[in-house]
Amino acid sequence: MLRSTDLDAAFKELVLTLPSEAYVAEQLETVDPQRIHSARESLKLQLAKALHEDWIWAWEQYNDCGAYSPDPVSSGRRALANLALSMLCLDGATRHNPIWTGKAFQRFKDANNMTDRLGALGALVNSHADLAADALARFHEQFRGEPLVIDKWFTLQAAAPEKDGKVFARAKALMQHPDFTLRTPNRARSLLMALCQMNPAAFHRPDAAGYVFWADRVIEIDGINPQLAARLARALDHWRRLAEPYRTAAREALGRVMAKPDLSDDVREIVTRALQD
Repeated sequence: MLRSTDLDAAFKELVLTLPSEAYVAEQLETVDPQRIHSARESLKLQLAKALHEDWIWAWEQYNDCGAYSPDPVSSGRRALANLALSMLCLDGATRHNPIWTGKAFQRFKDANNMTDRLGALGALVNSHADLAADALARFHEQFRGEPLVIDKWFTLQAAAPEKDGKVFARAKALMQHPDFTLRTPNRARSLLMALCQMNPAAFHRPDAAGYVFWADRVIEIDGINPQLAARLARALDHWRRLAEPYRTAAREALGRVMAKPDLSDDVREIVTRALQD
């Protein structure tokens, strides 16, 4: 499919993008988030390695360096080129081969549009490349005056594939960043929703640290913005489908929230419903 001359680039990109961990979980009766994550990451790495030469071909074939155009054909070409770059970076980082992470960093610096710049940054961050930290710092410095773009900067880091607890630790550390505040709904969502609702492997930790973090943030935000706290509280709507030890730990986290004496009606309703379902 990747080398087909009959298929649109946009279709190829969709077909070759693996289902999310959340989608896989929806197909199972009992959900073990870490097993799903491990299986999906393993398959992604196999595709990156086995199709290495094909990804190089796709990158060279669909990487448009001309003027930016928002038309559907150009958008599809950019999407497939960025997918190819992410796969090549993943393979390169795994092999400790700096060639493609170096090319992604150069792409990040030279990009003439946000799609390609974020695509290259995402390839570095998601492969846990050494150059990711430098790229993140450059991106923040360049766009620090644009709140919506910085929201994406926070989300990209919190939603990255978990590896040895690094993503969870980074998300917690980002709460201390000068540009982060729980009082701005978009900024709070950009980090907390990305971690608790978009990154199952980072959130559903065997040591329950993700659930404790979630409970504390729900309680904290409830005193500022009950509606936002209620949205975050829904991260454990389906806790009963979790395998152990996640199920018991999730129930304890829900109880931790319910124990707050002045809990808002919005959050209390969400948590009560979750415990009763």
